[in-house]
Amino acid sequence: MSGHSKWANIKRKKEGNDAAKAKIFTKIGREIMVCVKEGGPDPANNARLRDLIQKAKSNNVPNDNIDRMIKKAAGEGDKNNYETLVYEGYGPNGVAVIVECLTDNKNRTAGDIRHYFDKFGGNLGTTGCVSFMFSQKGVILLDAQGVDEEKLMEDVFEAGASDFDIDGDEAEITTEPADVFKAAEALKEMGYNIISAEAAQVPSTYTQLTDEDSIRKMNLLLDTLEENDDVQQVFHNWEMPEE
Repeated sequence: MSGHSKWANIKRKKEGNDAAKAKIFTKIGREIMVCVKEGGPDPANNARLRDLIQKAKSNNVPNDNIDRMIKKAAGEGDKNNYETLVYEGYGPNGVAVIVECLTDNKNRTAGDIRHYFDKFGGNLGTTGCVSFMFSQKGVILLDAQGVDEEKLMEDVFEAGASDFDIDGDEAEITTEPADVFKAAEALKEMGYNIISAEAAQVPSTYTQLTDEDSIRKMNLLLDTLEENDDVQQVFHNWEMPEE
């Protein structure tokens, strides 16, 4: 077993806090746009695009939406040039936070991210200040309600994953980062209900918050970051208490 059930807890709560699920479509669409401009619109010749298509499907983006995203990116309608930026910092009481962005305006994004950290009791740090506490892995969450554990174990390894852990009604599957979307699609084809799939920064240690003000500020920081259109992913090592 992986022993990463805390990550499943973090991810579950994070998804519960994100009221605007449509933003997932927007964020994946931006990734596809950058990928198509760099490597072309044919997934047969663009391995990164193949991964993104699998990522979109794993996150329940309809096929028609995916096709429109690719066609739009291949056309001349969008002149924006996006670049990838990664910010590292600390939330209240030293919670480690990594923010991955795609932006067409670096100054705007940097100003926004710094403002959020300052506003909610944290501070933006320098590159490398917290990333040493994380390791990159593929993380798949699937609905494990009524699932036979032995059968799941067989299917997980057949799909190319490296480990799994059942936490209540959910199973957390870990893979190599490059294999996560392929494994998620394989499990989906086997009949499993995929909740989420992503290449993630998984913390090696966790931080607890005990006072209500720090908990409130940390929730506000995460919500505000995830609502920003330039922000693609937010990872942290806050061990949220069970409800």
